Amino acid sequence: MSETLKAVSSAGTSIWLDDLSRERLITGGKSRNLELLVETESVVGVTTNPAIFSAAISQSSLYADDIRSLSQGGHGAESIITELTTADVAQACDLLMPVYQRTAGVDGRVSIEVDPRFARDTQKTIEQARDLWQKVDRPNVLIKVPATIEGLPAIRTLIAEGISVNVTIIFSVKRYQEVLEAFIAGLEDRAKKSLPVSNIHSVASFFISRVDTEIDARLKSIEGSTNTQILGRAAIANAHLAYEHFEAVMTSARWQSLESLGASIQRPLWASTGVKDPAYDETQYVIELIAPLTVNTMPEPTLIAVRDRGTFRGNTIAGNYSSARAIIASLTDHGIDIEEVAEKLEREGIDKFIKPWLELIAAVEAAAHQ
Repeated sequence: MSETLKAVSSAGTSIWLDDLSRERLITGGKSRNLELLVETESVVGVTTNPAIFSAAISQSSLYADDIRSLSQGGHGAESIITELTTADVAQACDLLMPVYQRTAGVDGRVSIEVDPRFARDTQKTIEQARDLWQKVDRPNVLIKVPATIEGLPAIRTLIAEGISVNVTIIFSVKRYQEVLEAFIAGLEDRAKKSLPVSNIHSVASFFISRVDTEIDARLKSIEGSTNTQILGRAAIANAHLAYEHFEAVMTSARWQSLESLGASIQRPLWASTGVKDPAYDETQYVIELIAPLTVNTMPEPTLIAVRDRGTFRGNTIAGNYSSARAIIASLTDHGIDIEEVAEKLEREGIDKFIKPWLELIAAVEAAAHQ
């Protein structure tokens, strides 16, 4: 097992794989087996999204028989997709159950996302999250809910109902603060009814690389700009400031009251950690985001890069808050509003998941009639 990956894990950053397919769940498939990654690469969790499932189902022959059988049984394309994806997630949950048990429910988690077309519909998000929770029926599943304005009340409701949630598509500290507030309010709602809070776990998926992609393009477009030293640094600074808020909440009397009841804090999860710009260190969105009680979910190429070329430097978040604020302030000086960037990326992020989801529906419809 890689010493660098072990060091990252020992420093408090859990390593999750941002990928899942039937190829990952069998021995001898086209992709490295998930069980092998757990044993050799310190992987302790899995995240999925509509794009991941679209690629998995469209590109593997392992789903063909089930698609035909379900179609013959009267299932439409969307129902078939639900059956396929929840089955894969349930199998991954079973595979990771020893990790879940060893870590007292903190890790060993597998995420499945609500239909991205519901991102602006609170009630439909709640209803499908409930359905997915019941259908997967595993204690270590996380239901992914977008951190849209409409998603915030859904998060509070689901947490209050005892459903563990992965909140996704977070791009700004302001929205992250609202997400953590919704999580805590949901636990408080539950506690007021004298219901247990110790069995609920949650992560908040804060996106990284897309922030730099957007901001770098804007910085490079500013005529005469010489402030190139902040290229590729905004996303990490943004995440550092989110963690600063996390630390403040952790020490608050409000949280400590819930913690005394057995509650577990919603951990920051660094998502979109594959570097998009080849000029940058391919490990930077892992190595620069190490701190206790965090998760980093990464595609396998990033995992391999960290294993083979990553230089572990311990906690790389604590003590960097002043420099992070200076970087964000420099963006403002250049006319770049981080909140406006986040709003744009949220809209694009939803669209980027809707498109492959619609493509998957079309592909399953076609396969069902072959």
